[in-house]
Parts: sequence; C-alpha cells; structure tokens
Amino acid sequence: MKPRTRIGRSRPTAIAVAGLLGLALLLSLAPARQPQGEQVAFPPELVQFKPYQKEPVFAAGPKGAWDEKIRERGWILIENGQYKLWYTGYDGTKDGLRMLGYATSPDGVKWTRHPKNPIYKEHWVEDMMVVKDGGKYYMFAEGKDDLAQLLESDDGIAWQRVGQLDVRLKNGDKIPPGPYGTPTAWKENDTWYLFYERNDLGVWLATSKDMQVWRNVRDEPVLKPGPGAYDRDLIALNQVIKHQGRYYAYYHGSAKAGPNAKLWSTAIATSTDLLNWEKYPHNPLQPVAENKSSGIVVHDGQRFQLYTMHPAVYLHVPAK
Repeated sequence: MKPRTRIGRSRPTAIAVAGLLGLALLLSLAPARQPQGEQVAFPPELVQFKPYQKEPVFAAGPKGAWDEKIRERGWILIENGQYKLWYTGYDGTKDGLRMLGYATSPDGVKWTRHPKNPIYKEHWVEDMMVVKDGGKYYMFAEGKDDLAQLLESDDGIAWQRVGQLDVRLKNGDKIPPGPYGTPTAWKENDTWYLFYERNDLGVWLATSKDMQVWRNVRDEPVLKPGPGAYDRDLIALNQVIKHQGRYYAYYHGSAKAGPNAKLWSTAIATSTDLLNWEKYPHNPLQPVAENKSSGIVVHDGQRFQLYTMHPAVYLHVPAK
C-alpha cells in the first residue's frame, strides 16, 4: 500500500501570477461581444462605427454663400463609382428659403460642389431622400411648414416638383391638418412604402401603388419615442434598408428636457414586416453629446459607412 501524499496549497509562482495578469489585461482590452441574439438582429456591420476623422467631410459654405448653413437630412447614392450628395442650403435665417444643393466625390470624403448650385430654388426643399426607380430619380422632401412633397428628375440635377404628397387615414379620409415631414420612401415589388413623422412625435407608415394617394397602414405610429433617454420625446425616421432578410430603419431622436435636451443622435431599429419595429438596445450609434443626427448608411460595395448630416456631414467607418 502506497503511503498517502499530503496535498497542500502551493504558492503561485511569479510566472503564473504574471500570466494571469497578462490574460486579464488582454480580456479587458478585447472588444465586448454582442449576445448571439443581438448579432442576428443587429449585425456588427450595421451598428458598430467609429468616426473617420474629427472634422466633417462636407460642411456649409462661407459667410454670405447661398449655403452659408446646411441642415436636416441630406442623401448619398453611389453610381458608377461616383458618390452623389444632395443637401439643403440656406442663409441661416429662420425663414430663409431652403434650396437644393448637389456635390460629387470619387471616394465619399473629398467633395466638389456642382457649378450651378443651387440646382433647385423654385420651392422650399429640405430633409430629402432620393430613390432611383426605372431610370428616374424620385426625391421625397419636406416643403415649407414641414409638408411632404415629391420631386422627380431624369439625371438627378434638373428637378421638377410633382407636388405635395396626398396622405390619407386608413379609411381614406385626409390626415388631420398639420406638418407631416421627414418623408422616407421604400419600394418593394410594386408597392411604395412611406414613413413620415408628425411634429417628431412618432413615425407613421402609409402605402401607395402609384405615388398619387398614400393610405395609412394603421393610424397609430409604427415607431414611437422612448423609452431611452436619447429619444424620449422626439423621433424621425431617415432611411430603410434590407439586409440579410430583415429591414433596418436608421432614425434620430431627442429629448425635450434634461442634460441632453435638444441634442439629436442617430439610432437603429429592425423589423421583419415594416410595421413592427424593435430598437437596438445599445442605441444611439454615436454619443448624444456629439449631436449627430439625420444618419444614413451607404454601402460602397465592400462595407457599410455611416454618414450623419446635420449640422454638417460626418463620415463614420466600420469600428473593426
């Protein structure tokens, strides 16, 4: 019978302690991983962005220029390797006419304004987005008093106003008077979907087959403010994309009171039917204090990039 060996606690060696400390340091520096469910609903390529640089890649013109100030949502499309930006410029006054500007870029960073800017100044145009369908460009934008309107163009430069959008309640009656802005369009198969806000108090959804008359899918908002502090009181939807079989809405929100009052930030939500939306639990995508709103993503053929548009255009690239 072998004698029993007394088992005692051995003192850790200096090498072992150093190894453990090194492992702890590596773990602390490693990026936090999203839970598996979040990765499915909110993949990293849609939510994890870092600033490309501290300065904006596109800003307002010099004092006295027609675009001395730029504001609200602008829009970027990439066609044939060229970035195209539509934006709103004005003189900075409350009632100054909001006019349409245009700029292009080979890389999404260095932009050249169109020599004939403003390319449209016949009507008030701001907070716009562009859909290209059947070879024609359609611009959904706010007009004066935040009333949604439609413009169209064959080349993206010469625009004609079609008119104010005719939006109806679910029963076919006209929606109550008042602003209905930040119009965001999405087309799938032969149906157009229109998201719009009313006083930034919620986002409604209407559909149309011909863009002549839009009817609410339901008369309650499909996206509401809160419960987070970043979008507690105000909300507007900027863009809808489809990725890996799900819909994603990039939107911006704000609070009316508190330390972040009147600061806007960009956030994201997801849906499988365009009607029921789930907000990303780690919103907003950039710190509220930076006041970066009106965000949209642009896919450059390899990756998504996030642009925020107000009060200047900032580029954010994938964090990894």
